[in-house]
Amino acid sequence: MRLGLALGYWGRGPHPGHLPLVQEAERLGYSSVWTAESWGSDAFTPLTWLAAHTSTIRLGTAVAQMAARSPTTTAMHALTLDHLSGGRVLLGLGLSGPQVVEGWYGRPFPKSPLTATREYVDAVRQVLRREGPVEVAGRYHPLPYRGPDATGLGKPLKPITHPLRAELPVLLGAEGPKNVAQTLQIADGWLPLYWSPNRPDAYGELDVPEGFTVAPMAQVRVCADVSEGLAPVKAMLGFYIGGMGAATRNFHADLMARMGYEEEARRIQELFLAGDRAGAIAAVPDAFADEISLVGPRERIAERLESWRKGPVTDLLAMSPDPESLRVLASLNAA
Repeated sequence: MRLGLALGYWGRGPHPGHLPLVQEAERLGYSSVWTAESWGSDAFTPLTWLAAHTSTIRLGTAVAQMAARSPTTTAMHALTLDHLSGGRVLLGLGLSGPQVVEGWYGRPFPKSPLTATREYVDAVRQVLRREGPVEVAGRYHPLPYRGPDATGLGKPLKPITHPLRAELPVLLGAEGPKNVAQTLQIADGWLPLYWSPNRPDAYGELDVPEGFTVAPMAQVRVCADVSEGLAPVKAMLGFYIGGMGAATRNFHADLMARMGYEEEARRIQELFLAGDRAGAIAAVPDAFADEISLVGPRERIAERLESWRKGPVTDLLAMSPDPESLRVLASLNAA
């Protein structure tokens, strides 16, 4: 099982410790580093900075939001960074949700997310393979655009720049069973959210193809007190389950419900949306936070790591700002 480092997105500003943390991860043999975006920092620019200060670690987006860019724009970002980094890019894509897509990007959330995703990936792959002008007879991402307000002058184009790798890996963040099933068919990898080694059925039937990447994130923290280690996990879950979506449509809450915590998920939403963020975080069950993370003393993490190795996971993406925790995880994974 390969190891990766997940940095997420910035808060109020760039984290001064990220670059030395990534360099330490590279020294320890971590395979990849991943950035994200929500409605602040973007996913690609930090990776460019990290690429300039590293030499071997792969550079992934987990995830770049599809609504933020047309598929050809995303492909341009990926192929440019792939050249600059010597072929180290892993392109992770995700739909986000209606609140962000419509509230931040000013676009309608697709009525058929599966179709929108499929068209997007098709266009990205056409750019990267550069076999001919890019054409998508799509509902959401038509290329060329021939809508009612079109000039009629658009024509299929072939990228000027030759991509470094025609088969640059494309991974998808998917949560619902139908989305996951499609991901296994059209992508090179899957970025699960809230992965529990004991509940793979929460995502539906997983017939993982050979060579396919399954790369879930998990908060990792070596500490004496498990409750203390779970505190940041619960804080993250309280925000995502409670606030990253509307009361009537929250993909994160739906996933938690499918994992056996439906009543708790709805309670977290209720508290968060009522303005009680502390109550929402407190309502996150320790058991749920614990099964999707690796926290506690070294011996406890070593024991629990075995269950992550037994399933379909190929890459464990550690969310940890602590260099010592990264060192312990690397040591245990190599054992």
